[in-house]
Amino acid sequence: MGAGAAMHLAGGRGARRSTQRALGSIVLGFELFVVFLAGMTVFGLGVIEPRELGIWGGLGLCAVILVALGTMRLGKVGLTLGWVVHGLMFLAGFVLPPSLIIVVIFTALWVYCMVVGARLDRQSAAAHQAA
Repeated sequence: MGAGAAMHLAGGRGARRSTQRALGSIVLGFELFVVFLAGMTVFGLGVIEPRELGIWGGLGLCAVILVALGTMRLGKVGLTLGWVVHGLMFLAGFVLPPSLIIVVIFTALWVYCMVVGARLDRQSAAAHQAA
Protein backbone atom coordinates (compact mmCIF):
# COMPACT_ATOMS: atom_id res chain seq x y z
CA MET A 1 0.00 0.00 0.00
CA GLY A 2 1.53 3.28 -1.10
CA ALA A 3 1.59 6.49 0.89
CA GLY A 4 -0.98 8.09 -1.43
CA ALA A 5 -3.38 5.19 -0.99
CA ALA A 6 -2.89 5.29 2.78
CA MET A 7 -3.64 9.01 2.90
CA HIS A 8 -6.68 8.45 0.67
CA LEU A 9 -7.93 5.88 3.19
CA ALA A 10 -7.24 8.28 6.04
CA GLY A 11 -9.67 10.96 4.94
CA GLY A 12 -12.23 11.62 2.31
CA ARG A 13 -12.59 14.43 -0.14
CA GLY A 14 -12.66 17.74 1.61
CA ALA A 15 -11.81 16.20 4.97
CA ARG A 16 -8.57 16.85 6.75
CA ARG A 17 -6.51 13.73 6.47
CA SER A 18 -5.46 11.89 9.57
CA THR A 19 -1.86 10.80 9.85
CA GLN A 20 -2.85 8.43 12.64
CA ARG A 21 -5.34 6.61 10.42
CA ALA A 22 -2.89 6.60 7.49
CA LEU A 23 -0.18 5.00 9.61
CA GLY A 24 -2.70 2.55 11.07
CA SER A 25 -3.82 1.47 7.61
CA ILE A 26 -0.22 0.85 6.58
CA VAL A 27 0.42 -1.35 9.64
CA LEU A 28 -2.82 -3.30 9.10
CA GLY A 29 -2.03 -3.71 5.40
CA PHE A 30 1.28 -5.39 6.18
CA GLU A 31 -0.31 -7.36 8.98
CA LEU A 32 -2.88 -8.78 6.58
CA PHE A 33 -0.19 -10.75 4.73
CA VAL A 34 1.42 -11.99 7.93
CA VAL A 35 -1.91 -13.18 9.38
CA PHE A 36 -2.75 -15.06 6.19
CA LEU A 37 0.64 -16.77 6.19
CA ALA A 38 0.31 -17.59 9.91
CA GLY A 39 -3.04 -19.28 9.21
CA MET A 40 -1.42 -21.33 6.48
CA THR A 41 1.39 -22.25 8.87
CA VAL A 42 -1.06 -23.44 11.54
CA PHE A 43 -2.76 -25.56 8.86
CA GLY A 44 0.51 -26.94 7.50
CA LEU A 45 1.90 -27.87 10.89
CA GLY A 46 -1.36 -29.43 12.02
CA VAL A 47 -1.11 -27.64 15.37
CA ILE A 48 -4.86 -27.85 15.98
CA GLU A 49 -7.47 -30.40 15.03
CA PRO A 50 -9.19 -30.27 12.63
CA ARG A 51 -6.36 -28.81 10.58
CA GLU A 52 -8.71 -26.66 8.51
CA LEU A 53 -9.36 -24.53 11.58
CA GLY A 54 -5.98 -22.87 10.95
CA ILE A 55 -7.09 -21.71 7.52
CA TRP A 56 -10.52 -20.58 8.72
CA GLY A 57 -9.06 -18.79 11.73
CA GLY A 58 -6.52 -17.00 9.56
CA LEU A 59 -9.15 -16.05 6.98
CA GLY A 60 -11.49 -14.84 9.73
CA LEU A 61 -8.81 -12.58 11.18
CA CYS A 62 -7.97 -11.39 7.65
CA ALA A 63 -11.64 -10.48 7.21
CA VAL A 64 -11.58 -8.41 10.42
CA ILE A 65 -8.43 -6.64 9.17
CA LEU A 66 -10.11 -5.89 5.83
CA VAL A 67 -13.15 -4.46 7.63
CA ALA A 68 -10.83 -2.34 9.79
CA LEU A 69 -9.07 -1.07 6.65
CA GLY A 70 -12.39 -0.33 4.99
CA THR A 71 -13.71 1.61 7.97
CA MET A 72 -10.51 3.56 8.56
CA ARG A 73 -12.10 6.69 7.04
CA LEU A 74 -15.09 6.51 9.40
CA GLY A 75 -13.31 8.08 12.33
CA LYS A 76 -12.51 5.92 15.31
CA VAL A 77 -14.27 2.78 14.03
CA GLY A 78 -11.29 1.56 12.02
CA LEU A 79 -8.85 2.39 14.80
CA THR A 80 -10.97 0.53 17.34
CA LEU A 81 -11.12 -2.50 15.05
CA GLY A 82 -7.33 -2.26 14.73
CA TRP A 83 -7.03 -2.64 18.49
CA VAL A 84 -9.44 -5.59 18.35
CA VAL A 85 -7.26 -7.20 15.66
CA HIS A 86 -4.21 -6.95 17.89
CA GLY A 87 -6.10 -8.47 20.82
CA LEU A 88 -7.27 -11.36 18.64
CA MET A 89 -3.75 -11.87 17.31
CA PHE A 90 -2.45 -12.04 20.86
CA LEU A 91 -5.01 -14.73 21.71
CA ALA A 92 -4.20 -16.62 18.49
CA GLY A 93 -0.53 -16.52 19.46
CA PHE A 94 -1.23 -19.20 22.05
CA VAL A 95 -2.09 -21.63 19.24
CA LEU A 96 1.29 -21.05 17.60
CA PRO A 97 3.60 -19.71 20.36
CA PRO A 98 6.47 -18.59 18.08
CA SER A 99 4.04 -16.18 16.43
CA LEU A 100 3.86 -14.23 19.69
CA ILE A 101 7.14 -12.62 18.65
CA ILE A 102 5.47 -11.27 15.51
CA VAL A 103 2.42 -10.20 17.53
CA VAL A 104 4.61 -8.21 19.92
CA ILE A 105 6.45 -6.55 17.01
CA PHE A 106 3.25 -5.57 15.18
CA THR A 107 1.55 -4.41 18.38
CA ALA A 108 4.55 -2.25 19.27
CA LEU A 109 4.50 -0.81 15.75
CA TRP A 110 0.74 -0.19 16.05
CA VAL A 111 1.11 1.58 19.42
CA TYR A 112 3.97 3.71 18.09
CA CYS A 113 1.95 4.70 15.01
CA MET A 114 -1.09 5.54 17.14
CA VAL A 115 0.91 7.74 19.54
CA VAL A 116 3.01 9.52 16.91
CA GLY A 117 0.09 9.82 14.48
CA ALA A 118 -2.12 11.42 17.14
CA ARG A 119 0.66 13.87 18.02
CA LEU A 120 1.15 14.80 14.36
CA ASP A 121 -2.61 15.24 13.92
CA ARG A 122 -2.72 17.58 16.94
CA GLN A 123 0.20 19.60 15.56
CA SER A 124 -1.46 19.79 12.16
CA ALA A 125 -4.75 20.93 13.68
CA ALA A 126 -2.97 23.60 15.73
CA ALA A 127 -1.10 24.84 12.65
CA HIS A 128 -4.34 24.83 10.64
CA GLN A 129 -6.10 26.90 13.34
CA ALA A 130 -3.21 29.35 13.57
CA ALA A 131 -3.25 29.96 9.81
